[in-house]
Amino acid sequence: MALPLVSVPMKKNKKPSLVLTLSAAGLLIGAGSAAYWLLTQRQLSSSDLLVGANIIPGDALFAVSLTTDAQQWQQLRQFGTRETQAELDKNLVELRDRFLTNNGYDFQKDIAPWVGNDVTIAILAPAIGNKPAPKPIITNEDADNDQQSMVMVLPVKNPEIAKSILAQPKALKQGKWIDRTYEGIAIKQSEGQAGENFSAALLDGRFLVITDSPKATERAIDAYKNKTSLATTGGFAENFLKIANYQPFAQFYVNVPTAAKIAAASQNHPLPAQVLAQLQNNQGLAGTMTLEPEGIRFKGVSWLNPNSQRVLAVENKAGQMQSRLPADTLMMLSGGNLQRSWGDYVLTSQGNPLSPIAPEKLRGGVKSLLNLDLDKDLLSWMKGEFSLSLIPSTPKAGSPDDFRAGLVFMVQASDHNSAETSLKQLDDVMRNQYQFQVQAGKVADKPVVNWVSPYGTLTATHGWLDEDVAFLVVGAPITDKIVPKPNNTLASTIPFQQTVPTEPNPTNGQFFLDVERTVKNFPLPPLIPNQQTLLDATRSIGMTSAVSDNRSNIYNIFIALKKVTNMTTFPSPESNKSTSATPSATSP
Repeated sequence: MALPLVSVPMKKNKKPSLVLTLSAAGLLIGAGSAAYWLLTQRQLSSSDLLVGANIIPGDALFAVSLTTDAQQWQQLRQFGTRETQAELDKNLVELRDRFLTNNGYDFQKDIAPWVGNDVTIAILAPAIGNKPAPKPIITNEDADNDQQSMVMVLPVKNPEIAKSILAQPKALKQGKWIDRTYEGIAIKQSEGQAGENFSAALLDGRFLVITDSPKATERAIDAYKNKTSLATTGGFAENFLKIANYQPFAQFYVNVPTAAKIAAASQNHPLPAQVLAQLQNNQGLAGTMTLEPEGIRFKGVSWLNPNSQRVLAVENKAGQMQSRLPADTLMMLSGGNLQRSWGDYVLTSQGNPLSPIAPEKLRGGVKSLLNLDLDKDLLSWMKGEFSLSLIPSTPKAGSPDDFRAGLVFMVQASDHNSAETSLKQLDDVMRNQYQFQVQAGKVADKPVVNWVSPYGTLTATHGWLDEDVAFLVVGAPITDKIVPKPNNTLASTIPFQQTVPTEPNPTNGQFFLDVERTVKNFPLPPLIPNQQTLLDATRSIGMTSAVSDNRSNIYNIFIALKKVTNMTTFPSPESNKSTSATPSATSP
C-alpha cells in the first residue's frame, strides 16, 4: 500500500533529513546502486521517458526513478564485496523501515500487488529570486514556499486497489485525514500534526502522487493538466531518448540551471554571478543505469539550454591512442582535439571556484616555469587526438628503481614545424634554467631527446612516434614500451575490450582504468567517502563519449565489478530482533 509513505512522521524541522535521504538515493546511483517505466501518457510519442515525467513540474531540481523488480535488486546485491553488500543492505533497510516497516507495511504483501515497474522521487526547488522582503510573522504556508519539497510518483497497475487504499488509509498516529479537491482532483491530506502536510492524489487512476506539501501537490496537478511538466521542458524528451534502455535499474535527471540558482542564493558558498551566467547555458544532465552480468552500465546525456547562444562543435575524431599503448597500461584518458577541449574547459571554468584548476593559474604557471605561452606556443599545434596514460615500469637488474611507472603524454600535431619549434624551446628551458642535461638518443633506431636531472636520473624523454604524433614520457624510462609500436597493445587486451564501451562510434574521447592492478601497486589519495571499500569491489572502469549534436554530449560508462561469494539473504523486518531473513524482502 502506498499511503504509509504519506503517514511517515516528518516535521518541517526535519526536512533536511529528508533531503539528505533523497540525496543519498542519488549518491546510490553514482556509486552503483541506483529505473524505468514505459510511459504511454497522453500525446507523448515515446514510451522511454522517466516515469512520471508528465507529472513532475518542469522546474524540478532532481528526479530519480528506481525499479521495483525484486530480481534486479537481488542482482545488484551480488556485485562487489561483503563490505559493499553490507553497506547497500544498510541503506535499503533504512529506507524500507522508514517508509514501510515502521508503519506496519510489507512491500511484497501491501505494495507489489498494485504498484508499477518503477517509482520516481523528485525534489522541487524552493522559490528563489524576486522574493519580497521578509514578513514579521511567517505563516506555515510561507514556510512551505521556502522549503524544498518532495513529489513521489507511483504508477498504478491495479486502479481498483489503489482507489480503495486512497479511500480508506490507515489511521495516523496523530491528527487525521481530510478530503479536499483541486482542479477537480480529489486529494487526501493530513491535518493536526505540527509541520506535517502530506497529501496523496490519484491522477486518472494511473498515477498515485504523494507529496510532503499541499503546494507541491497542486504544482504537480498543474504540471499534469497544463502540460508544463518535465516531459515538456526544452530538450528533455529528445535527449532522454538517446539513453533509453530496456528495463534499466534506474534513471535520473538533474536540472542544471535550477541547481545553479540555488547555489548562487546560498549564504554559505554562493556562486559568483559570472559562474551562474555560464551555467545557465546548460539545461540538463540525465542518465540510465542497467545491470549486466559482469557489472553496471551508465548511459548519460548532457545538453545545453535551447535558448543558449553557445553551440558545440560536432567533432568526434578519437579512438586510436589505445592502439599505440602497451598491453600492461594501467590507465588511459584520450580526447579528440586538445586545443578545443582546453577552450571548452576555459569557457565553463573561468572564474569558477569549484574548478579543479583555474585556467588563468595554469597559464601563469606555464609562463613562469617554462617561459612559454600555453595557448600560442603549445596548444596552437595540438589540434589532434591526445592521450594521457600510466604505464608500469619493468625492473631491470642494476638499474635504480626511482619510479615504478611512467606518465605518457601523446598528441597528434596539426603543425609539425610549430611542434618542433616548441619542443626545442622546452629543451632550452630545461638546459639553461634548470641545468638539466639535454641529450640526443635513440630508441629502436628512432631519435629521441632525454632530459637528465643534475643528479643523473633519467627524468623525461620526448620524440615522435611517427610523422605527426609527438610523445613525452615523465618518470620511469618506459619509452621502449611505446617505441616501436608494441605488438600487444592495450586495445587488444580482454580487460580493455570488456570494459571500454564500443559505442558511441565515432567517439571524441575514452577512459580506461585497471582498478585492481593500479590499487595493488600504487596508493591513491582519498577523494570520496568509503573510497577503499568501493575500489576493493571494482575490477576496471571504462568510458566512451561523443558529441551527439551541436547541443548535447553523450556518455557510455561501464564499471566491471567483483561478485560476492556466499551471499547472505536480504535482512527481513524481523531481523532487527533476530537473525532470520526472507528472500522475498529483497525489494526496498
